[in-house]
Amino acid sequence: MDRGDAHFTTRLALSEGDLRAAERLRYAVFVEELGGDGALVDHVGRFERDRFDPHFRHLILVDNRRDAEALDHVVGVYRLLDAAGAAAIGQYYSEDEYDLSVLKASGRKLLELGRSCLHPEYRGGMAMYHIWNALAGIVADEDIDILFGVASFHGTDVAAHAQALSLLHHQHLAPEDVRVRARSEHFQTMDIVPDDDVDRVAAMRSVPALIKAYLRLGGVIGEGAFVDRPFNTIDVCLLLDTARMNMRAAARYQASRG
Repeated sequence: MDRGDAHFTTRLALSEGDLRAAERLRYAVFVEELGGDGALVDHVGRFERDRFDPHFRHLILVDNRRDAEALDHVVGVYRLLDAAGAAAIGQYYSEDEYDLSVLKASGRKLLELGRSCLHPEYRGGMAMYHIWNALAGIVADEDIDILFGVASFHGTDVAAHAQALSLLHHQHLAPEDVRVRARSEHFQTMDIVPDDDVDRVAAMRSVPALIKAYLRLGGVIGEGAFVDRPFNTIDVCLLLDTARMNMRAAARYQASRG
């Protein structure tokens, strides 16, 4: 399971120290940097956590040069919830925001992703590559069919993100067989700006990097957004059909060979 080079190791959290270090990193990013909060956030200890954590597996990126005793060694986090974990807690995390009926009835093997974050010093380099490489290994080992989870725009002003949300709706809406929908009681339409009026270059520039990464792999977006005021975000649901992803990757490989 361990994958890494001289400085990095990517693995599932193995100890209480790993989990606390992951929660410390999440606090630094989601609370201190982005202004989020939650019922189980520990502001004194500086740990971001919620009721789902005991049921998720936590994929962590460790910089072996940093101090594990000081809970400083985890520089990247992704948490993973499979069907067994969802059954144990009674739902997927995303179900507070989205109706996942179409996915759960599909008979396909699901893996929910969430709480993805990197330490600021590791953004823009190879850190995310290590995490994605480890995640690809899990997907292959466990025969996962669909990856999904919510990803966020910072802030809760829908108008400020109208161009980007509209671009995702018009150009990247999920096909009907996997098109989850924001729950009706808090459905926020993403069809805000007509397709012809969207400035595609500017809109895509303002799409968060994680969402753009999924789109490049063939990811698609559920219908509607969720405004998460306690966490200070606007959430969209990302979905990635691994079979379609593999076909896309294969097509690129064939094209590269001429």
